[in-house]
Formats: sequence, C-alpha cells, structure tokens
Amino acid sequence: MGDFTVVSAQDQTKGKGQLGSVWSSNIGENLTFSVFLNTSFLVIQNQFYLNCAISIAVFNVIKKMSVPQLSVKWPNDILSHHKKICGILIENVVKSTGSSYSIIGIGVNVNQTVFDSEFKASSLKNIQGKHFDLDELLILIIVELQVQIKKLRECKFEELHKAYEKDLFRKNKPSTFKNAEGELFSGFIKSVTSSGKLQVLLEDEILQEYRLKEVKLLY
Repeated sequence: MGDFTVVSAQDQTKGKGQLGSVWSSNIGENLTFSVFLNTSFLVIQNQFYLNCAISIAVFNVIKKMSVPQLSVKWPNDILSHHKKICGILIENVVKSTGSSYSIIGIGVNVNQTVFDSEFKASSLKNIQGKHFDLDELLILIIVELQVQIKKLRECKFEELHKAYEKDLFRKNKPSTFKNAEGELFSGFIKSVTSSGKLQVLLEDEILQEYRLKEVKLLY
C-alpha cells in the first residue's frame, strides 16, 4: 500500500475516537476517511510531531474556509466556538523488522446540522450556513497533509511544534481538569512537550505533565 492511500466512507457504523470514545456521523453528510502513511522514517521519540503535522493540515484547510474561532484541542481535535468539528485518531503499527506505518483516521463534521446534545459538536454547514462538497474538501485536506508530512520528513520539528501550539485551545487561560481518579482541579495549559504530554501550571507554580489517559480538560 502506498503513502496517502485513502479510504473514505459514506456510512461509518463503528467510528471511534480517542480512548474508546464513539464518533457518530450521519450517512453521506460528513467526511470520514483514513490515510495510510509509511512512518519508518520517524523514530518513536518524534512520534508526536506526526500528530502535529496532521492537526496543522486539517486546521489550515478549515481556516482557509473562513471558519471563525478555530483552535486545536489537545491532542488533536479541531474546535470552532468551543465546539468540535473534527476528530483525528492515529493508529501506529510497528513490525518486527523495524518498519512502521500509521493509519490516520479523520472525521470532519461537514453538512450534518443536528447533533446529540451530549456532544459539544458543530459542523461547517452550521457555522457557515452553506452546503459543502465532500470530495472537494477531501482533496484539499490530502494536499495539505502532503505539505505538512514533507516538513515532517525534513525534520522541521520546531516549526511544526510552534504551529501546533499557536492555536492551542485554552492555552494560558484558567481551566478545569479531571484526573484519572475523577478529581477536579484547576490550572493553566502552558505547553505540550515534544513527547505529547500536556504541561499544566498548577497552584504554587508547579508545572505538571500529563499523558492522555491521565487528565481530561473540562470546558
């Protein structure tokens, strides 16, 4: 299978998100697709930059469509007006030979207008008030993915990291979090480390790092 091989689905019956969450999509109204990428060129220590590259690619395409108040919610959701319009799930496979590849799953809420109230979700159509061509949007995202993956191959890690953090949701703003034990606490998102951990400034100026399973941002 070659790089940027794309499988797109009109109807996704078992869509999934981070940590086993469900991705629900109406038939034929949204963009749900997966992209194959050989990631043997990327050492495991730099795996987070793949996440940066993909998030930036989708963010850039949507931004060019004049969608307002866009942000990237750690680790890789795209929000507008604090509502989720895109989710990304990266599944990595490492073979015994040392080679590796990634299946990049991307779901964009495009023309769906009604969402379950328990999900803080919206769509391009809800925001812009017009219908979008799914095939055209898919092509735009794939082209931008190629641009950002090229930067990844060229080891432009600092550039990717800065672009990712530039529009990081709730950065330097007082926020509420829930830890793995269900306890609530307050803090300020300061950064995301090169390994993908969220850095939160707590009381007494303590800078704590969290993995994805260890903390949830409430908003």
